[in-house]
Amino acid sequence: MKQAITYELLHIDKNSGARRGVIHTPHGDIQTPIFMPVGTQATVKGVSPKELKEEVKAQIILSNTYHLFLRPGHELIREAGGLHQFMQWDRPILTDSGGFQVFSLGDLRKIREEGVDFRSHLDGSKKFISPEIAVEIQEALGSDIMMAFDECCPYPSSYEYTKKSMERTTRWAVRCKKAHKTVEKQGLFGIVQGGFFKELREKSVQDLIALDLPGYAIGGISVGEPKEEFLDILNFTTPLLPENKPRYLMGVGTPDYLIEAALAGIDMCDCVLPTRIARHGTAMTSHGKLVVRNAAYEKDFSPIDNECDCYACKNFTRAYIRHLINTKEILGVQLLSIHNLRFLTNLMERVRIEIEKDNLLKFRDEFYKMYGYTS
Repeated sequence: MKQAITYELLHIDKNSGARRGVIHTPHGDIQTPIFMPVGTQATVKGVSPKELKEEVKAQIILSNTYHLFLRPGHELIREAGGLHQFMQWDRPILTDSGGFQVFSLGDLRKIREEGVDFRSHLDGSKKFISPEIAVEIQEALGSDIMMAFDECCPYPSSYEYTKKSMERTTRWAVRCKKAHKTVEKQGLFGIVQGGFFKELREKSVQDLIALDLPGYAIGGISVGEPKEEFLDILNFTTPLLPENKPRYLMGVGTPDYLIEAALAGIDMCDCVLPTRIARHGTAMTSHGKLVVRNAAYEKDFSPIDNECDCYACKNFTRAYIRHLINTKEILGVQLLSIHNLRFLTNLMERVRIEIEKDNLLKFRDEFYKMYGYTS
């Protein structure tokens, strides 16, 4: 049977092991490594699809199964012709399974083998999502890449809890695969769990690889742990994943983590961070974060970042954007959102070039020095 998602390896950086590839999807090819903007509720906050294409140069975006399940409802989106038609985005879309959001509800949810009972954060109504329902919702949404329903452990968690959680995630992945009917239109990715226990991570990978899914994600890291622990599990787990399939690291969006992910051999990352900090008046720049709402930029008539090619940097000054943010004008958040997203997509364009030159390690060190990180 023809798979909806396939991966083509183009080059491996001989000095770092970072990889340059292409993911082929029903709505176009994705050049990797890639940063994927998050459009939680069928929109990337503050940025239109036209701007995502022309200014951000996004190749793929994410939407959230949990939120779209609650409103407007997956049946309405199916009736609208699917998520691509509903939001007028003709490039690839990835939908997460809703697992992370459900497990973030704390006391509002109850986990059992069948699935998760929870109360809507909107109105308190009772809801239920199982692996089968998560697949049904995502098939209605019509995303190119859909994620298996998983259980994301909080940090820290005991070995016993993490083991039970990881084993349940595997059983749920089996059920997701069995329920998945649209194999030629949508690719189902499994999610590796196991917390910060290497033997559990290894077991999770082995069990998921046995399902022969078209792609695999690493979940349950970048959840509040120290960077050393993040890097340890990332660099242990990634090489265990199949070389001939996409590798996705969930929930990562700071420049240093994106570069480290690429160095580990990851192809795809996503995060809400760039638009979230934009709403608080913060920009990512070549020289680190810039809190543009601060008084220091009141009469600063330079662009947010001299090295950025986005609409905001080509046309407006820090002083103007500061004025917009401080007067709560919507345009200020829109401009910073466009800039932050473009900063990360531009960074990953550069990462792809440096991999092709076998130069990503050197680039990382130069970037860290300029940005203010220590490697």
